[in-house]
Order: sequence, then structure tokens, then C-alpha cells
Amino acid sequence: MTLLQPPPLSLYIHIPWCIRKCPYCDFNSRAIKGDPDENACVDALLADLDTELPQVRGRTLHSVFIGGGTPSLLSGAAVERLLAGVRQRMPCPSGMEITLEANPGALASERFGPYRAAGINRLSIGVQSFDAGCLQRLGRIHGPGEAIAAVEAARAAGFDNINLDLMFGLPGQGLDQARMDLDTAAGLGPAHISYYQLTLEPGTPFFRSPPPLPAEEGIWEMQRQGRIFLQKNGYAQYEVSAYARPGRQCRHNLNYWTFGDYLGIGAGAHGKISDASGRIMRRWKVAAPEAYLKAAGTGKALAGQRRLTHEDIVLEFMMNALRLHQGFSRSLFEARTGLPFERIQARLDKAVQRGLLEPGADGARPSSSGRRFLNDLLALFLPDGKSPLK
Repeated sequence: MTLLQPPPLSLYIHIPWCIRKCPYCDFNSRAIKGDPDENACVDALLADLDTELPQVRGRTLHSVFIGGGTPSLLSGAAVERLLAGVRQRMPCPSGMEITLEANPGALASERFGPYRAAGINRLSIGVQSFDAGCLQRLGRIHGPGEAIAAVEAARAAGFDNINLDLMFGLPGQGLDQARMDLDTAAGLGPAHISYYQLTLEPGTPFFRSPPPLPAEEGIWEMQRQGRIFLQKNGYAQYEVSAYARPGRQCRHNLNYWTFGDYLGIGAGAHGKISDASGRIMRRWKVAAPEAYLKAAGTGKALAGQRRLTHEDIVLEFMMNALRLHQGFSRSLFEARTGLPFERIQARLDKAVQRGLLEPGADGARPSSSGRRFLNDLLALFLPDGKSPLK
């Protein structure tokens, strides 16, 4: 098993702090009182990056994504120093996509200009809903007016590549409210809309004490009508929950979904790196922010690492590539996994027989049933003896 050339390489930077932890969120984030220690945070992230560089020496970055948590708690000066440190350490092509996540209740409009000057060229704004009641039931700290003002301020600062995160299937949400959210979002003219279903994740307050959610058929109708609405308004679906205007797909997330490589720095961040021999490693960092800040730049910041088996590689490739509307090609599978296509042919045939995949001249794509019942499709690629995906 060898790779003729390494996949594209991205960098994920995790900022773990929020003003308040939302009850549905299972990301590695912590509520913080006051402002984060920006100097300590940036120092730790760059020290962490230094320990990752030997794995990717000479490789050029494809994209950067600063996520969280709430990265917009950082000042423009901190983001500028962070990105300057990345550029000093790694080749970064001109025009590379650099995304920062922002929450409307945790930013000041005067930060957008410095973010843009620092090199951020894509903003992902966590709106979730434009309905005041839905936002309150989700535990969000912003209201509809703040969300709209955030988008307008970002555009005034020069951002033309803006994503809006919207959720559906919310507590107390009806079909009319879901339509209103989409109508308001599209009216703001973002380049990209992420439209995804609220799920109750283990370990969250919503999982322990579930709120009343719409019926399953109602949620499916929100998704179905949402897809039709977005496509009519110029947003083409290219992934399960991602819709974009032409040429505005998220390059960073596409690299995940096509099984590219990525470094992960920050508390709890995960990475995936391939080498020329075909070895694919996953590494992850200490999750607790305080412990991470103390350990960054040393071996103690690494919480674990694991080499993927061939069966792991097949499953992980499928878990990503089958989210894409266009599916995947034979050449992509072989280039990114180093495995022969014949290894998965029998399972592909079974998925086609069950109506979950549509075969193509050079690969396959999920059918409408496969997109709706994605876990059933993915279960066909689990290693023998494993339980179906939850």
C-alpha cells in the first residue's frame, strides 16, 4: 500500500472557549469568565504547531479553519499574530481559504476589519435560527437582530465569502418557522449556507433531558423543502448539509470529505496525516484547555495517536465521501487510501442492489434513499463483526 503523492494538507486550529455552553453542543468547548489570555493561547498554538511540523515538512497548506468554541472571542491582533506565526512556519499560497467561526453574541463589529486585515477571507457565522423563541430554547446568547447585524457588519468590513449556519428540527419549531429562517438567510445573500438537523448528542444536557422535538416526518419535510428552497435561490447542495453559490464551496471541509490530510492544533484538536509509505495516522490533543496550555509544545499535549488499519481507512473514507452529493470516483479512492478499488467493489454492488448507491462510469454516488438513510449505507462498509453505526 503506497500513495503516489500526499493528499492536500489543511490546518485546523481549535479555540475552546465560549461565553456560555449551549445545551446541544458536544464540541470540546468550555464557558469562560472574562476574556481569554490571548498571548498564552497564541503561544501555545504555535508551540503545538512546531511539534507537528516534522510530519509534514515541505508540504504546502491548502486551507486553514479556526473553529471552536468561539474563535471570535479573540481580538484581531491575536488572530493576526496567530496567522503570521503559521505563515512563518509553513508554505501558504496566496488566496488560500482561511475561515474563522464567529457567533453573533460573542463579537464586536469593530473586530471584522482587523480579522480581514489579518488574512481571514471567509467567515462562518453561527446563526442557527432567526426565530427568537427557537434561539432561546437552544440556549443561544444572541437574538435575531444581532445575527442580522453581524452579517451586515461582516459585509461592510469587506467579507464577501460568508457562511451562515442554520439548524432545523429545533424544539418547538414548525415548518413555517423553518421556512422563515431560510428566507431570512437567503435574503442576506451569503455565499454559503450550512443547513443541518439538530441532533441530541451523548453527554449533552439535551441528551440527558431531551426537549420536545418535531415529529420525524416533520423534520424530514423541513429538510426536503429546505433543499428545494435553497436550490431555487441559487444554493446548490454539494454535501448532506452544505449549500453554496457557484464556486463558493468550503474548500477546507471538502478536503475533509475527500479524505485529505489535516493537522489539528489546540485543546482536543484531531489530525490525520498520510505518508508516502501509505501509513495513515490519527493524532489528537489533550482536551482540557488548562492542561493543554501547560503542555503545548511538549509530548504531554498529545493525548493519543493511532495508525489506521485498512478496514479503518475504507470506513473513514466512506464516512466522508458518501456525504458528498457527487459521491466519489475510483481514482479518488485509490489516490487517497492507497488501496485497490476492488477491495470495496462487492460492498458497492450490495449498496447498489439495495438502492442506496447509484453507480457511475468511474465510481458511485448516494441515491436519494442513500442520502436519507446514510447510516444504513455506511453500515455496509463496517468491518466484519462490527455493530451498525448509531
